[in-house]
Amino acid sequence: MAEDWAADVKKYSPDADDAAIKGIVRHCGIALQKRDSALVSFSDKTELDRVRDGFMKKKLALTGSDAELDASLAEVGQTLKGDRTKNRVTVYYLLAEKHDKLDLFR
Repeated sequence: MAEDWAADVKKYSPDADDAAIKGIVRHCGIALQKRDSALVSFSDKTELDRVRDGFMKKKLALTGSDAELDASLAEVGQTLKGDRTKNRVTVYYLLAEKHDKLDLFR
């Protein structure tokens, strides 16, 4: 699944940092090779819990309550509402940007 991850991210964050996007693509690694794992399903609670626990808490080191982190994730979901497919790289970028954590990926 060859994607132009940067183009998708820049639909929502026009001044997105290319180095940070590349870092997020590296972080996601092999997961981006399969369509199912390259996307985030905002209708799947288990998937959202995995993003919250695995990415927001572990990678971004966010310490807010689950409810606060879930609300932040829901805001990103609202931002992407117009797209049927929500690319993992875009979701992760917007979360990192929202929490001022893009430096982790540069």
